Amino acid sequence: MPSGNKHPYPFMIVLGTLLGLAVISLVNNTITFGSYTLRPLDILADLRRQQPDGDTITVAAIPAGADSLETDSAGMHIPKDFATYTGILDYGFNAGDKGAGMQYFMHALKELKTGRRKKVRIAYFGDSMIEGDLITADLRDSLQAYFGGEGVGFVPATSVVSGFRTTISHSFSPNWTDYHFRNNPPAGTELGPSGHAFVPAPESWVRYQPVKHHRLDQFEEISLLYGSGHRNIVVNNKSLELNGKGKINAYSFVTDSSQRSLTLKFNNNNPALFYGVCFESLNGIFLDNYSFRGISGIELGKLSRSMWDQVQSVRPYDLIVLHYGANVLFLPENTRFDWYEKPMVKVVDSLRRYFPHTSILIVGTADKAYKKKGKYVTAPGVKALMKVQHKFAESRSIAYWNLFSAMGGEGAMTRWVDTAMANKDYTHFNFRGASKVGALLYKAIMDEYQQADM
Repeated sequence: MPSGNKHPYPFMIVLGTLLGLAVISLVNNTITFGSYTLRPLDILADLRRQQPDGDTITVAAIPAGADSLETDSAGMHIPKDFATYTGILDYGFNAGDKGAGMQYFMHALKELKTGRRKKVRIAYFGDSMIEGDLITADLRDSLQAYFGGEGVGFVPATSVVSGFRTTISHSFSPNWTDYHFRNNPPAGTELGPSGHAFVPAPESWVRYQPVKHHRLDQFEEISLLYGSGHRNIVVNNKSLELNGKGKINAYSFVTDSSQRSLTLKFNNNNPALFYGVCFESLNGIFLDNYSFRGISGIELGKLSRSMWDQVQSVRPYDLIVLHYGANVLFLPENTRFDWYEKPMVKVVDSLRRYFPHTSILIVGTADKAYKKKGKYVTAPGVKALMKVQHKFAESRSIAYWNLFSAMGGEGAMTRWVDTAMANKDYTHFNFRGASKVGALLYKAIMDEYQQADM
């Protein structure tokens, strides 16, 4: 074809396409499928940049390269809005060794995956949202499937939810004394990380059995957690002498693969404190569920410094998760949380001091609905609490995950109830919903892992 014969159609097609995209950018073109929303198309974004509102992290406040920035299609850094972002915001990224963000946990995972260490542990603290191993069971299973490991982790001596926990079979005699956060333990009683300390009576016993589920169907390494002093107990009909000098001590042993249960019996001379039992394999990642019904998280401030030190000595953790909110929202229309924020910040500050090389992750409140004018809607307190939780995560250089946004944002709890993933109290997830939350958190963690440069 002669070089001078240039057809105008390609130019007209390109011009028409650009004009069409410009028109689309001027309208709300967001498309939603269920709880997933596609990012809207806006080719004019760079021409009409707006200042972010008060709930958005400004670019000026975050150094270039921070984890709280993402990159758009043009390679420009744009801020992540904590109120809508569904991934983990790591505020420890720019604080280096002074931060308690996800970097310590990511480093531990990389070492585990490459065979440079044998174990990685997570302590997951929460309220009734995680009792019975809800959420944590699926998160643990997914992490162990990828990084290796078997075992349910920590299980207390007794539990009010042992009847519906599906990750271990747990039974016990009725004559235990349970001191805990809410019943004023005697002076000198050291509560453990679960918020409980158990005292056996004469002939007290507790029995644990594995369940028929992959990675939970046998016991390999067992650790008994107990207080100071001397005692004799019977472990599967064999006498065992335990001596403890610390506030919390661990006695570990490897079992025969044919052993199908663990039974502990306590005699008349064993009034000393007992905390529970941990079940692990020799290598892998392990998650301890520390649920306590009805608390807000500020109760963790009741645990002594010496107890936390001993916990990290006998059972070191690479990640601490704090998942609270349901019991802070007992008045759905309340939006003032000073009573919660100040003591919870003290808890976070203490954990940062006690665990200087452990990552800390705040899981923000889930949606909570209440009935207003005959219709279930998101409680006003939800977003107010979400801001408070994000604020102390950001100010303390730790990590934050917005569960409210991840589950679908405004009105999500009503949708989850309607699709049989949450209970009709419009607050708690059922097994199906908890499984989905565990999967969402696993994805958020793995996204961080894949991006980690170590």
